[in-house]
Amino acid sequence: MRVEYENRDRLLSVDSATEAQKQRALHRAVDGLREDDPLRSASVPVLGWQRAALWGLLAATVVCAALWPKITAVTFVGLCTLAYVVSMVDRILTFRTGLAARAIVISDDAARAIPDADLPDYTILVPAYNEPEVVANLVGSMAALEYPREKLQVLLLLEADDDVTIAAAKDCANIDYVSILLVPPAEPRTKPKACNYGLQFATGEIVTIYDAEDVPEPLQLRRVVAAFRQLPDNTACVQAKLAYYNGHQNVLTGWFTAEYGLWFGYLLPGLMRSNSPIPLGGTSNHLLHPVLDKIGAWDPHNVTEDADLGLRIAASGYQTAIVDSVTLEEANSDPINWVRQRSRWLKGYLQTWLVQMRRPRQLLRTLGFRNFVRFNVVLFGTPIIAVMNLLFWLITVLWFLGQPSAIEAVFPWYIYFPSLAALSIGNIATIYMSLIALREDDRADLLWPALSVPLFWLMMSVAAAKGTYQLIHKPSYWEKTFHGLADQPGADDAT
Repeated sequence: MRVEYENRDRLLSVDSATEAQKQRALHRAVDGLREDDPLRSASVPVLGWQRAALWGLLAATVVCAALWPKITAVTFVGLCTLAYVVSMVDRILTFRTGLAARAIVISDDAARAIPDADLPDYTILVPAYNEPEVVANLVGSMAALEYPREKLQVLLLLEADDDVTIAAAKDCANIDYVSILLVPPAEPRTKPKACNYGLQFATGEIVTIYDAEDVPEPLQLRRVVAAFRQLPDNTACVQAKLAYYNGHQNVLTGWFTAEYGLWFGYLLPGLMRSNSPIPLGGTSNHLLHPVLDKIGAWDPHNVTEDADLGLRIAASGYQTAIVDSVTLEEANSDPINWVRQRSRWLKGYLQTWLVQMRRPRQLLRTLGFRNFVRFNVVLFGTPIIAVMNLLFWLITVLWFLGQPSAIEAVFPWYIYFPSLAALSIGNIATIYMSLIALREDDRADLLWPALSVPLFWLMMSVAAAKGTYQLIHKPSYWEKTFHGLADQPGADDAT
């Protein structure tokens, strides 16, 4: 590997760690990042100067609205339109780059050609909570991986009071390289806290995360090792592509599957080619252990810990690459469950933006102007524009119903025509990108979800509004996503 691993002497043994060592590991899991670099921790969601700036902006807006209501409304609509246009153009350019770049391809022969003796030790962290129904499938997926068993460590991270999952795991986890690691109860009760705790016991030079319902393709670990060997020395992470095995269960899973195909197949490779920060997926991100130690691992207080880690990797001067290897997951088939999951993701985007913008000048120097703008567009723009969509869809409906004069007043011609272009061209362009992605991936079966995706955006707006509200009232609250609502994949689901 590019970075030699030198921290073996501080690692704990799963079987022989004392209670004192476990408590130190737990303290590190909860407070490590906050103690090492408080400004990179979301334990305090909004710093004092940020709170003052936000309240000041709100007060100025209220005063302007009271004194000059029409000018304020026109300015607000104009700024929103500008944000839409910038976001739309950036997404199209990223997609165009991703069409040419695509992910790093490692052939089966190249993956298998690496001698076992040259493969690094690998640790797989599998956090699970209240998921007894998927444990057996998880163990089967781990057993299918083509990797030397003596170099593979699988840590099943279970909350110590999760009796049902612990019982299911004990019935299934009878493989010598799979260990059950009980995470002592402590706030916050989040996935990144469990991963931080597991990291204290990890022996691998590369560390990855799989969710309990994941089905990674068997050669994924070998492909990642081969990818690291051909990538620049400052590459800290290789992200595999995520896809869904239940894309045909209902229209919601179809929307979700088409969205992931566009995101992991084209937009993330586009970000990779342009050396932009990459918000990681929640699983199958393969990370160099020494770099994880250096940058503070995961933030236990951030509810989208994957996106946060991806941004901290970039802010620390490292890069992320995308490899052409697929991990199958279960798409949310229940609308309420989906809103819970997506609201957490979008809340985490805002958390990450607030944390990274605590040092805006440093971030600008590290990322450069173009990537700094893209960071703001993706992390701040995605949830805020989704929330604003609710307002603008309401305005559109009211206009078609009665053309009230109040709406006409805030849409003068120099605002109306750009807004109309953003509405028309933006929606058409987004649907067109999805169709191109489906054509490139030979997924004609997802044509209807791609064409009906505006309904999906409406659900996303509801989730964004919920996530924004929760950011104020319950910033570190982890809304559990329930799995096991679909059958496991068959042989033809990996396409």
